[in-house]
Amino acid sequence: MSGAIATDRGNCSSYSGSQMPHSCKKDPTIVDLSLDVSQNRSEHCCRGGLLSAWSIDPFNAFSSFELEVRNVGDNNPLGQAPNNLTLMAPGPGYTCSPLLDTDLSVSSDFGGLRQVPVLRTWKSTCAYSSFIANTIPVCCVSLSSFYNPAITSCRNCSCGCREADKSTASCIRPSSLPRSNGDNTIDEIIECTDHMCPVRVHWHFKNNYMNQWRVKLTVSNYNYNRNYSNWNVLVQHPGFTQKARTYSFNSTRLPTLGLQDGVSLFWGIDYYNNELVHSDKGVVGLVTTEILLDKDPNSFTVSNGWAFPRRIYFNGENCEMPLPDTFPMLPNGSSSLRATYCGFSLLFILLFLALLLL
Repeated sequence: MSGAIATDRGNCSSYSGSQMPHSCKKDPTIVDLSLDVSQNRSEHCCRGGLLSAWSIDPFNAFSSFELEVRNVGDNNPLGQAPNNLTLMAPGPGYTCSPLLDTDLSVSSDFGGLRQVPVLRTWKSTCAYSSFIANTIPVCCVSLSSFYNPAITSCRNCSCGCREADKSTASCIRPSSLPRSNGDNTIDEIIECTDHMCPVRVHWHFKNNYMNQWRVKLTVSNYNYNRNYSNWNVLVQHPGFTQKARTYSFNSTRLPTLGLQDGVSLFWGIDYYNNELVHSDKGVVGLVTTEILLDKDPNSFTVSNGWAFPRRIYFNGENCEMPLPDTFPMLPNGSSSLRATYCGFSLLFILLFLALLLL
């Protein structure tokens, strides 16, 4: 094997000398090698167990390793597909489809002058679901707007309930992070809040211009002992069907299938805010940006809560949203909200009339 290792060699007592296999198990667990490994490497290997999102870093969005399977016996057909493929990183929650035949992989030989197809190629697609993983939520969403002083906070107990002692400043929260020496989990120490989430994403509807909307997006880290490197936030919002400008994050609009809303992916700028640092002594670690959205009345309006996202994901985890009936509402007696510039126009007209009466 090259480019990865099997975590258990198994019983290899029937082998000796130079023919000792890398693993003798029929169902080995294979893990990625670290980035700094100099030996036993293969092409496109060794990402340290971390794959980037394709839209952020295509080169580091995939990894590969090589292995040779021997002593399969005379009854096994040559090139038989593996059974029961399971993706287990970073933990439970992945479901993989059966391996199906696909176009043969082709490698080059003689300096690229000769193409050599492999015997068989299979393909399986694995998808992650936080519901299948059955983990405690790691993030929640809060909302606010310029036209309503009320702030819609994260729901109480979004990521678990607070400890009984209300006087403590720090709380212990079970974590889904695996220990280095086993499958047990290690507890997180976070700031005590009513929602008890390590991460909060806040969406503030800041300004309503004639042709654009301005939003402030803030991600807060309530962990006391964990930073989030190369974080990302995915937002589903009808406004992202139009042109959007982001000032302090990287962003890209993703293609959607079967969704009328737009979907945008946000991540930090290298050497500036691509690391979401931990909280420290009452100071919450956070990153923030402002987003300018082009208006399209056919896509969304301020009324009926359309100024707020449908869904938000942090590092692929589904964030707990507030209930729709708690969203910041428009002032009473107003079914729509005119652009901010209208107020200035009205003030100018009144001043003009006052000057005429002098």
